Amino acid sequence: MNVRILLTLGVILGLIAFLVWGLASSGGGELEPGREVPSMELATLPAGGNGSLADYRGEWVLMNVWASWCVPCREESPALERFAKSTRGEVRLLGIDTRDLSGDALRFLREFGITYPQLRDPDGSYADDLRTSGVPESFLIDPEGRLAGRFKGPFPNFASIRNFAEPALSEGGTR
Repeated sequence: MNVRILLTLGVILGLIAFLVWGLASSGGGELEPGREVPSMELATLPAGGNGSLADYRGEWVLMNVWASWCVPCREESPALERFAKSTRGEVRLLGIDTRDLSGDALRFLREFGITYPQLRDPDGSYADDLRTSGVPESFLIDPEGRLAGRFKGPFPNFASIRNFAEPALSEGGTR
């Protein structure tokens, strides 16, 4: 073989090895149950204030990451609103609108009559911190701020939301 081909092949293999090592050591996997869920100060939706997951410390939280352009998010919204109304005091529902336009998100909230608190993650940086794989994605967070469960994709119905939140409901909600 030609020396130039061998050198080129060596450089390519070295780059591939470096990329594989970087991905393996970046900790780019999912949040694991029992680990603290990242919190980030975000603007409220509608605008006018700020908030974060940390504001709910001491309470069980079901945090739903969504976007107005997401068809499955639209499909699960009525059941999430029903859940929020049925469990006040036991589990707090918190919406995180990500990678979305404010006007579109506000129209979505009005269309579905969403009343539970919403925070806005316009560039997706918080969704990235949560290591979401897409929208919708939901997280059950215990009163100490640790991940108790994760649900990828839309909830098919109200019963599935209640089932997912069962650890909080059986514990009696807030402490």
